Amino acid sequence: MLRKSLFVISLIFIAFQLRAQKVGVVFSGGGAKGLAHIGTLKALEENNIPIDYITGTSMGAIVGAMYAAGYSPAQIEKIALSSEFQNWVSGRYQSDYSFYFQKSTPNPSIVTAKMAIDTSLRLSFRPNLVNDIPLNFALLELFSQASAAAKDNFDNLLVPFRCMASDILSQQSITVSKGSLTEAVRASMTVPLIYRPIKLDEKFVFDGGIYNNFPADVMKTEFKPDFIIGANVSSKTFNEYPKDDDRLLNRFLVYMFLAKSDSTLVGENGIYIEPNLADYSATNFLPVAELIKHGYDATIADMEKIKARINRRVSTKELTNKRNTFNNKKAELIFNSVSVTGVNSQQRKYVERLFKSNNETFDLSDIKRGYYKLVADEVFEAIYPKISYDALTDSYNFQIVAQPKKSIKIDFGGNISTRPISNVFLGVQYNYLNRRAYTFASNFYSGRFYESVQLGGRIDFPSKLPLFLSAELTYNHWNYYNTSKIFVENPSPTYIDQSDRKIDFKFGMPLNRNARIILSSSFINNGDKYSPTGTFIVGDLLDRTVFNGFRASLSFEKNSLNRKQYASSGQNILLSVNYTTGRENYTPGNIQVNNLGPQMAPELSRNLRQWLHAKFSYENYFLKTKGYTLGYLAEIVASNQPLYNNYYATLIASPAFYPIQDSRSIFLENFRAFNYAAGGIKNIFNIQRKLDLRVEGYVFLPYQEFKKIGLQGVGFEKTLSTWRYAGTAGLVYQSPVGPISLSYNLYDEARRRHGVLLHIGYLIYNKRSLE
Repeated sequence: MLRKSLFVISLIFIAFQLRAQKVGVVFSGGGAKGLAHIGTLKALEENNIPIDYITGTSMGAIVGAMYAAGYSPAQIEKIALSSEFQNWVSGRYQSDYSFYFQKSTPNPSIVTAKMAIDTSLRLSFRPNLVNDIPLNFALLELFSQASAAAKDNFDNLLVPFRCMASDILSQQSITVSKGSLTEAVRASMTVPLIYRPIKLDEKFVFDGGIYNNFPADVMKTEFKPDFIIGANVSSKTFNEYPKDDDRLLNRFLVYMFLAKSDSTLVGENGIYIEPNLADYSATNFLPVAELIKHGYDATIADMEKIKARINRRVSTKELTNKRNTFNNKKAELIFNSVSVTGVNSQQRKYVERLFKSNNETFDLSDIKRGYYKLVADEVFEAIYPKISYDALTDSYNFQIVAQPKKSIKIDFGGNISTRPISNVFLGVQYNYLNRRAYTFASNFYSGRFYESVQLGGRIDFPSKLPLFLSAELTYNHWNYYNTSKIFVENPSPTYIDQSDRKIDFKFGMPLNRNARIILSSSFINNGDKYSPTGTFIVGDLLDRTVFNGFRASLSFEKNSLNRKQYASSGQNILLSVNYTTGRENYTPGNIQVNNLGPQMAPELSRNLRQWLHAKFSYENYFLKTKGYTLGYLAEIVASNQPLYNNYYATLIASPAFYPIQDSRSIFLENFRAFNYAAGGIKNIFNIQRKLDLRVEGYVFLPYQEFKKIGLQGVGFEKTLSTWRYAGTAGLVYQSPVGPISLSYNLYDEARRRHGVLLHIGYLIYNKRSLE
């Protein structure tokens, strides 16, 4: 009888042990490779393997936290496969939230330095390579509700969770078990030099993988599970040393910063899973589906071992009910307040005005709109968002931790070209924030072909409808003669020298998040020199036309292009209407007299000119597949601009179509008219991630082409009598120092038809006064 009783008790004890068997899952860091952990979760759930605890580092912390926060593996996979995810990890903004209204005019800057005005005049470069603005807000969206439901205690999540961070000052690994889940995950993935650090408990922390990249030891000490499943995607040991130097250098950050992951840490009561990801980079987040599949396949390969050692199962129904119960605790993201820290009282008022609403509460779209308005503002160096939950009001508080920009920003850039159009660019900007935002800027171009100076100031008013006032003083000088020697056919120089001087006053307001209206008035002084015969010898004096006038302009601009040059997505719309009035003053040189005698000498002339001008331009990339993008450019100009005194003076002052990248560096006589329609197709073939083959073709149809009459007279050809073409084909690589382009360019011009151009950097100039 006693023996029978002991047998029954033993069976009951064994059954209880089997039922109570607890399983911990450990996810390593490893950058993009950590996406393979999603596949591990899928495989475990499909086979009803319980997950009672999770510890993770870096990307392993993100995947583990999402599961612990109530997301199913299918939901996590869907998020990872979305275009929004690629924006988060690359630092791109969604175009709808780019708030183009506050963007500066594009310039050829490549490197930016920032200087603080204090006794030491410290010079500091941007410490992070990836913009964390979209990532920070995405993590808030993903984790704030779960963190509130768990009362900021990670033991109260759907699955108890721990993640790792590193305090590099004390050289200690930190196990995060409470507080904001958003901040814990953000801290765990802060790879040095990639993302800027954040504060946890008043400590600046970095990626947890620096000291503990595979936290199996934390799993044992924190949760003491009966069995551990460890998934590691960041092995730093090799059976064969990499022979490819480039491959090794491209991954050096992983080798430098991540601690070695020890496979023995899972212990005897554990299974170690290591997907074969040798052909994948820790920094390439594009092959999401492939990485998930590798994680899934590696876990399935060990599934029989897992099932043999874990007898307990969790049914799909039981897990779904548990997940739904937890998710039902999450309060809706309704905000009752917005607070700002890190700034003075006047700056705080500036920020708070960006979130003004007619309603008593804000929803997530309101908060997101205000957040992206703020980050688009150039007066802030860093902006970190936080969300806290107020149980009394059953609503959330949105907090902005803002850091005003270093007072002075210095931009360096320009381009190096095989044609004599190379130049250097220097931009200096001073920012001051009070109840309004003040920006004072200057830029300088210097080169053989083009030189320019621009000085400007801007005041931003953070009203419900943001407004700005600005003033600019611009000097431009183009010397086309110095750019005429590269063409293969008919290398006849162009003896044209242009100078622009303009004072601009602008008033602007947004229409929506990436569109704005600008009203401007300008005072203009243009001085153009040219040879009336297209020849020049020592001792010759060029003819000169000076235009002094006034221009009023109203323009609508919408821009969501992904790059300031060689764009491959988005759209750019410009609609402008201008009224110009002024006086044309013509002073002849001595070229006609020297060539044809005193009887042919032209006379001085002064004429009043005034006209209306309207322009519509639309660039759009509307079709995008995996390796191909199709776009187009359409442009229409209508004007009643009068003819100037002579042929070249009229050409120089007339509107011009600039179809391809170097068009502004060439004086294209056949692409100028008072009224025209033009357009073209842009074919972009993506060869590698940052390497494109671009093939573009354009046509230009003037309503009336200019005609040279006699020596200097000017008139019109027959209406719609001819059309012109231009095209380009070339490779463009988006390098850290700007685009590197090698192209063959073709123009329908009598004296210059085609040429090969190699350039590094941006071919971007300040606009002409009459543009």
